[in-house]
Amino acid sequence: MNILIVKLSAIGDVIHALPVSYALRRKFPDAHITWVVEPTAYEIVKHNPCVDEVILFQKKAFKTIKGFRENFKPLYKQLHQRRYDISIDLQGLFKSLAVVLTANAKRKIGYVDMREGSNLISKPIKGSHHSGHIVDRYLDTVKILGCDTDNIIFPLENTAEETEYVNALLQSRNIDETTKFIAFAVGTNWVNKCWPTKNFARLSDLLAKHNLSSVLIGFGKNDEHKAAEIMQNSNAKNIVNLVGKTSLMQTAALLKKSQAVVGGDTGNLHLAAALNIPAIMLMGPTDPVRNGPYRQMHNVILTGHDCDGCWKRTCRKNIDCLSAIKPEQVLEKILKIEMFKHEK
Repeated sequence: MNILIVKLSAIGDVIHALPVSYALRRKFPDAHITWVVEPTAYEIVKHNPCVDEVILFQKKAFKTIKGFRENFKPLYKQLHQRRYDISIDLQGLFKSLAVVLTANAKRKIGYVDMREGSNLISKPIKGSHHSGHIVDRYLDTVKILGCDTDNIIFPLENTAEETEYVNALLQSRNIDETTKFIAFAVGTNWVNKCWPTKNFARLSDLLAKHNLSSVLIGFGKNDEHKAAEIMQNSNAKNIVNLVGKTSLMQTAALLKKSQAVVGGDTGNLHLAAALNIPAIMLMGPTDPVRNGPYRQMHNVILTGHDCDGCWKRTCRKNIDCLSAIKPEQVLEKILKIEMFKHEK
């Protein structure tokens, strides 16, 4: 049997889809499982032991006529190297529709929230969790194939090289095995999902009083600017800026050494939740029922605005959404974690 998973982006969403691959492998141990993904989330999938083949979908290359001409034929060739029995569209958008149509599996199914015409090509599966967390909505899709969706596993495996790199990086910043630290995911891809840098700086100062270090993580220029502001405004001696110093899976190895992770609704928080690390998620514009840290709803802090869960990338009321969440609230949540109770 040949199975095609189409989950292209974003990082957090691809993480949410990982248990689907585990459930499929358990049910169909001899199947060939292929996953189509965009470059930003490729690292999450490439070492997945439940996946046999990863196909990169270069979305940006298809935005021009020239790019389409140059890239469609290689993608078509890859997708037609085998005849797929089932395609599973977990993206539910026009771009995944195009991939599913190109692969042309015998049976095409998708998750419940399909849009942009994708529901006309793949049959949306509405399961018992259709209003629940996105991880469970994805799993409902393969439950109809007879998969066990009760034993939920996120197949995230680090290589020895990734772990060794992180160990050396932390040691170079005077963080050893005895150092307790909280990771700060400083940015998100929505402006109004970001916690203000002044609040991160204040939290680092508060943590220092409890002998807890702060480690800043993130990717890209925007996160680098935020990290610089946090470092400038913090008085803590034990704050370390590692933004841009780790790849996605190196970040996973780093998070495994942390005591907790703080940030908005973003990939690094979902990565922490998948690794069973306390993920203190600060939320406003998105719905924690759907997008909160999986199996950690107790670690959500909501802004308390009347418009929480608006799903708007920018605030129509021109307010700094997450600024309503104070550093003291986050500190209280951190100190409630079992291993920190003695710190009170």
